[in-house]
Amino acid sequence: MNRSNSGANLPALRSHNAALVLDLLRTAGDDGISRLELAERTGLTPQAVSKITARLRAEGTATEAGRRASTGGKPRTVLKLVPSAGHAIGLHLDRDELTAVLVDLAGTLVGVRTVPLDLGADHDTVVGAAAEQARSLIGGRPILGVGVASPGPLDHRTGVLHRVTGFPRWNGFPLRDALAARLGLPVVLDKDTNAAALGLALRGPADSFAYLHLGTGLGAGLVLDGTLLRGSRTGAGEFGHQTILLGGPACGCGARGCIEALCLMSVARGDIAAAARFLGVGAANLVGLLDIDRVLLGGRTVMGAQDGFVRGVKAVLEERARRGGDARAIPVSVAPGGPHAVAEGAARLILGPVFGHGAGR
Repeated sequence: MNRSNSGANLPALRSHNAALVLDLLRTAGDDGISRLELAERTGLTPQAVSKITARLRAEGTATEAGRRASTGGKPRTVLKLVPSAGHAIGLHLDRDELTAVLVDLAGTLVGVRTVPLDLGADHDTVVGAAAEQARSLIGGRPILGVGVASPGPLDHRTGVLHRVTGFPRWNGFPLRDALAARLGLPVVLDKDTNAAALGLALRGPADSFAYLHLGTGLGAGLVLDGTLLRGSRTGAGEFGHQTILLGGPACGCGARGCIEALCLMSVARGDIAAAARFLGVGAANLVGLLDIDRVLLGGRTVMGAQDGFVRGVKAVLEERARRGGDARAIPVSVAPGGPHAVAEGAARLILGPVFGHGAGR
């Protein structure tokens, strides 16, 4: 296969049926899976599976993992994914920091870099910094593409930023195309919270959850029945800018009394308990509105006081449930992935379709 860093040449990955096979190879891990099992689980004919696996092996994406005893006849050859056959880069552009990660086909973190970033700098400077960090991770590996997670609002279909809260100069800037031109690689752009939620959805059960990200801002990623909800204008999950205190403190979005402003002001004065209560009010609104199964918390601010935020959000949810006569206990926990959750989610914007997982709606 072509291992140039200008994009991995893996034509079989473009086939829907190949994606089904690849996903089963991925979930089988090092134990592998036989062609017969692949046919049974995909519904494809054994002949179709043989053709697909032959192409995948020729391209270096799959390889033999040994032999397994059969109930009759000769032992079956089992196949497994070759994780190093392709990689994806994930970039998280925060307001003051840039995180870049490299993951392989299995989703394993291979490399990570975090550097300061001024999102208020000119377009060329920010795009150049993003491109530089992406290039630093390539190292001659086959790259499928680059996923970019950015603060919103933005349009994930066109790859264009809108009036990013606090940074209106980005309004109308085609970030996706600008970065693709610099790197010569396919680029996908989405909101930071959507990227993180997508990554969490791909590694967890097909349920409904809200991922609440509190860092330099506050937003939400919403997954309903296993599918990421973006909205027709990538506007779903603008969670931080719902007003919960009329006449409250001014927010960077221009309104007053937003959850984001209340949370960040509380954190700034060291009152984590108050910040957690405000976050809990928003979480309770989402639980009641969308009937979600669980709440996941993330972001630098949450990571700095995990127990306090989990405890505070859970307390508000339990109080709201008691008042409403709802016996459900909504689980609240810190999202897996730690400080790289958003960047790894951005990489999964590239990997998801490779394995037949849609990028949401």
